[in-house]
Amino acid sequence: MIDIKDKKNCTGCHACWSVCPRKCIRMMPDEEGFLYPQVVREHCIDCGACEKVCPVLHPADTQPPSQVYAARNWDEDVRMSSSSGGVFTLLAREIIRRGGVVFGASFAKDWQVVHSWTEQQEGIAAFRGAKYVQSLIGDVYHHVRCFLKQNRWVLFSGTPCQVAGLKHFLRIDYERLLTGDVVCHGVPSPLVWRIYLESINPQKERITHLSMRDKSRGWKQYGMDIRTGKNTLYIGKAASNLYSQGYLDNLFLRPSCYACLAKKGRSHSDFTLGDFWGIERVHPLMDDNWGTGLVLVNSPAGMNFYQSLSVFQKEATYAQAFLGNPSLECSAPLTELRKEFWRRFPEEGMKCVSDIHKRKRKIWVRLLNRIYKMIGT
Repeated sequence: MIDIKDKKNCTGCHACWSVCPRKCIRMMPDEEGFLYPQVVREHCIDCGACEKVCPVLHPADTQPPSQVYAARNWDEDVRMSSSSGGVFTLLAREIIRRGGVVFGASFAKDWQVVHSWTEQQEGIAAFRGAKYVQSLIGDVYHHVRCFLKQNRWVLFSGTPCQVAGLKHFLRIDYERLLTGDVVCHGVPSPLVWRIYLESINPQKERITHLSMRDKSRGWKQYGMDIRTGKNTLYIGKAASNLYSQGYLDNLFLRPSCYACLAKKGRSHSDFTLGDFWGIERVHPLMDDNWGTGLVLVNSPAGMNFYQSLSVFQKEATYAQAFLGNPSLECSAPLTELRKEFWRRFPEEGMKCVSDIHKRKRKIWVRLLNRIYKMIGT
């Protein structure tokens, strides 16, 4: 049976919970707000199904991409409402045009992040845009399998560990299943996200608009935009936002994100999507500061499907992609600052992020000064 002794060995992918024939696994939040499986031992029959589908216990081999593109949607409205180039929408629209179903991360009514699905073109918009919170998978894997058994096309998008969880759960290669993961820095705590929203909205006004990657100032100066019907709760650059600072400083990522086993193509997704950071060096004419997507095509099925789309694109190399997206292979660094955050967070809330962020910057400045002195000598 699944027994989590070290939290870095659980991604919270829900594969074990989904496969249990006796439904004796519960996904329970810990003090950081992350879900972990807990087995109700008196109901467990020791069938071993949960262990067989665990992508941490059975990591896949690395898989290099077959093709790399800098790409974007021809539809400028779609591109502006997307985190980068709007390529996901092209994939999703084609799946639905074929009578299929699209799965992705969306905001729930309380602005927490959940996985859901749509069979309508109008429903794709909910999956656009970055959501820097670990999404709740719930029973989504069961629904994916149900649609596949109906011989329908399915596009499942998520983090690499979620794609790996789905693949291990299914244990069968379906011809009409396409999977797309994102270039993942790590998944932040849903608890921290909830506390952050409460801290900027003490009057509990109804939030009517929320974007974690607002591009109104440009793609490279992206920020967060949160509004109610009456007021602007927050609008500004990511660098000056407490939640974004803490996320980029790796203060409240899931423990498994610091030792991720789903990187380097181990999710075996058909596509990997992200931002083509550094596009100004690779294809300067594509750099208009409104978003250019990075697309890694990882499988023959992915290539066949991708070639059916109309995309504005230029070829690139994996080395060029990796230079701007080291998260393709590198896990977030784990430092003592994470321990300090969780020690202070219960009493101070998000206020402690600013202090920790300033001290981290001072540490880096001192380190850079030492390097410059060594170079100078």
